[in-house]
Amino acid sequence: MTSNTIANGILKALAIVVGVFLVLYFLYKIQVVLVYIAIAAVVTLLGRPIVRFLKRRLKFKNSFAVIVTISIMIGLVIGLISIFIPLIEEQATKLSLLNIEELQGKIESLYAQIREYLSHKGVHINESITNSKLFSQIDYSIIPNFFNSLISGFGNFSMGLLSVLFISFFLLKDSQLLQDSIMAFVPDSKESRLAKSFEKIKDLLSRYFAGLLLQLFILFVIYTVALLIFGIDNAIAIAFLCALINIIPYVGPLLGAALMIVLCMTSNITADFSSVILPKTLGVMAVFLVAQLIDNFLSQPLIFSNSVKSHPLEIFLVIIIWGILFGIVGMIVAVPSYTALKVIAKEFLSENKIVKSITKDM
Repeated sequence: MTSNTIANGILKALAIVVGVFLVLYFLYKIQVVLVYIAIAAVVTLLGRPIVRFLKRRLKFKNSFAVIVTISIMIGLVIGLISIFIPLIEEQATKLSLLNIEELQGKIESLYAQIREYLSHKGVHINESITNSKLFSQIDYSIIPNFFNSLISGFGNFSMGLLSVLFISFFLLKDSQLLQDSIMAFVPDSKESRLAKSFEKIKDLLSRYFAGLLLQLFILFVIYTVALLIFGIDNAIAIAFLCALINIIPYVGPLLGAALMIVLCMTSNITADFSSVILPKTLGVMAVFLVAQLIDNFLSQPLIFSNSVKSHPLEIFLVIIIWGILFGIVGMIVAVPSYTALKVIAKEFLSENKIVKSITKDM
């Protein structure tokens, strides 16, 4: 082997490394655009059955069917935003976000009521916690700052929403657009097999996201009924928010429970703890647990087994692994991304023993 051959090999390896680095850096810089495209792809999968229905049953032209579908989605988004605005205003008023001292006083009063209630039940809180004046050391300005950042974030949300809707319109109008873009990087000999995989992925993920919406709707209805029964303000908004958080596997229900407890308590922060706050909060949480049992033993198994053709244990392991590698976002995208990988593996590696075993039901 000559020195020129070695030098050329080194230069080629360096060129590959630099090329990969530049591609990764480019993807990092446009990560927001990639997120928009990913969300638009999900919206497209959800809108696909509606477009099909309008075209096949109502004989709409393709463009008009897409416009109607996007209009329906915009109406849903506007409706959801209109639900959350009263929730933010109500919580801002009840928590006295513009008066930090009043807010501190209410929280200390609530803590005193809890402490007194527990002492009557024979549960005594360590005196060192009380004497430490923990609540007076908390920076309560974090709360109004959070709400201010939430409100200011609506500007970025609006821009992102418009971008997603714009991309979704063209993906729905030309269903092959994203697929053709990917095909441009695939050898001609693999195109037909990959196209077959794409069709299978679209069908499976359309069913998955439709099932996911049904799951969230069931939780939303149960939460709403419970909150209305116990007289919690802005029941619809709170129920929707807690149901939406449930989209995060395993972690979502815990966050939803914590959020529901906080919102139930702050909705009645000036009331008596033992006669009003505690009974209402416990009642809502009891219904919350029932809803989670229904979700875990009925909704989720049906969705995972019938839509993505995967065993619950298989899904559990995938979500845990994706969560370790990519955090919360990884847990959310674990099931759809794993499903896509399974379909592609079955098409291109159908003779592999492992692939056979995990794709036998697909």
